[in-house]
Amino acid sequence: MANGQGNDAVGEIKERLSIADVVAPHVKLHRAGKSLTGLCPFHKEKTPSFHVSAERGTYHCFGCGEGGDIFSFVEKVDGVDFRTALKMLAEKAGVKLETRQGGGEDTSRKERLRDAMQKAGQWYAGKLAGTPAEAYAKKRGLTAETIQRWSVGYAPNGWRGLLEEFAAHGFTTDELLGAGLIKEADGKAGTYYDRFRDRLMFPINDVAGRTVAFTGRALSADEPAKYLNSPETALYHKSDVLFGMDKAKDAIRVRGFAILVEGQMDAVLAHQAGFENVIALSGTALTERHVALLKRYSENLMLVLDADTAGLSATAKSAQLALREGLRVKAVRLPLGKDPADIISEDAQDFATRVKSAKPVVEFFLSVLAEKESDPHRLLRTAEAVVLPLISVMQSPMEREHFIQSTARALSLSTEAVRESLGRMPAQAATTDAGVAFVPNVPARSSIEVRGEQLLGALRAYAGTPLASRIETEYSRITGAATPAVEALPEHAVFEAEKAFGEQPAERAADELLHAFEKAVIREAYQEAVTRLRRAESSGDSSAIRSAQELCTTLAARLAPFGN
Repeated sequence: MANGQGNDAVGEIKERLSIADVVAPHVKLHRAGKSLTGLCPFHKEKTPSFHVSAERGTYHCFGCGEGGDIFSFVEKVDGVDFRTALKMLAEKAGVKLETRQGGGEDTSRKERLRDAMQKAGQWYAGKLAGTPAEAYAKKRGLTAETIQRWSVGYAPNGWRGLLEEFAAHGFTTDELLGAGLIKEADGKAGTYYDRFRDRLMFPINDVAGRTVAFTGRALSADEPAKYLNSPETALYHKSDVLFGMDKAKDAIRVRGFAILVEGQMDAVLAHQAGFENVIALSGTALTERHVALLKRYSENLMLVLDADTAGLSATAKSAQLALREGLRVKAVRLPLGKDPADIISEDAQDFATRVKSAKPVVEFFLSVLAEKESDPHRLLRTAEAVVLPLISVMQSPMEREHFIQSTARALSLSTEAVRESLGRMPAQAATTDAGVAFVPNVPARSSIEVRGEQLLGALRAYAGTPLASRIETEYSRITGAATPAVEALPEHAVFEAEKAFGEQPAERAADELLHAFEKAVIREAYQEAVTRLRRAESSGDSSAIRSAQELCTTLAARLAPFGN
């Protein structure tokens, strides 16, 4: 498309097509206040949580967190890239797309890279038969059917086999570099060789089933890197892709939960044994985008990671992120030194029993730590570092309360003591006495941040109304600062405001929220003043003590009308 023409076409398509027209073939929409609502097409649900704003041309699902405009909707619902979505919507809108001469646009390059990756998968698969790689795969328990279904292959032990064959079929060096299939030799500019050599190859597919990367398992014991992954490319962003999701998504939706393992072999053998809702990480920690992808299909996640220190750290970190994003998380106990592939190969029924015995992740860690720490004092400190961060990020007050009580019982403490420790949690790396860093805490959002965003969402959603005017005035009075700009506010905050306040809210519809916001702001200021007073008392500075005491008295008086 001519320079700038893409943006012109996007704008014209948006003018001609309403988002309701695009969504309606996939979702039965009903009017609900300022929004249209229906059952989300990206995850299984019984109660509508998918909202569409015809006014802004956007959508948001309160269940799985998906959101965007007509282009992102088509990309997600049809599993296509932006270029294809643009073509589909242009045809629907009657907008003509002009193609730039020379064919050098990014989307054409992506299509070439996709072609290269598809052919590379076929090339590796065609090299497997009769090799040590095939023998290794069968030794690990992979059947011929599984090998074919997962397109397991072999990268020959040569320097330029793929490069020379693909060059002969018209792929340029730049394209093969861009796909991550070759690399340039260190210190030898202009000299290139195959990235994967003498490795058992697993294609990594996106959710639409298109190959975007590879993992190669070394066959030689002398190879320093046991597993080698494709680099980040225009097609592959490791924080977006979960291995096996293209094959597992339907089973995850039907069974109601996903099982996350660490390696490709774990996932492939799990599917072969009938655990078709298993997916795996690919050389990276779990990310927010991974969780968003998981939430399309289920809000339940089961972690099956190694039982060593590194595995427990990964379990804690992954669980904390998933809990913060609203998932319910369980964890499975594995024997020390064995991964899921080992257990499945030895006794698939044993693995099934362990999955059935999975515990909510808080109870999992309480059990694990109790076994690891015989000293009661060390157990308390370790639990405070590992377990409380998990409870702190839970979105459901009822779930938090449940696990506060179970933690208190497990540690022979009062629930009040657990709550007090929870309230004092620092947003920093949690480390046990033994020096084992489990997770950097994912900080929970404060009530000020949450309620402030809710108020600003209403300010943007109802701009120009008496409600917006009152919110703006009261927000400035409470904070003593000008109301922040709302243009960059997350779209979900605006949808949440519309959901909360309806189509034509009264001027004082946000007074309860303003009341809670003001209480949170004063309470935080009071806590900071008390901390300041304690520091002044420690230093013996009488002037600073008087100043801090006066501030505490003033803030306490402001806080008194709000009650507890």
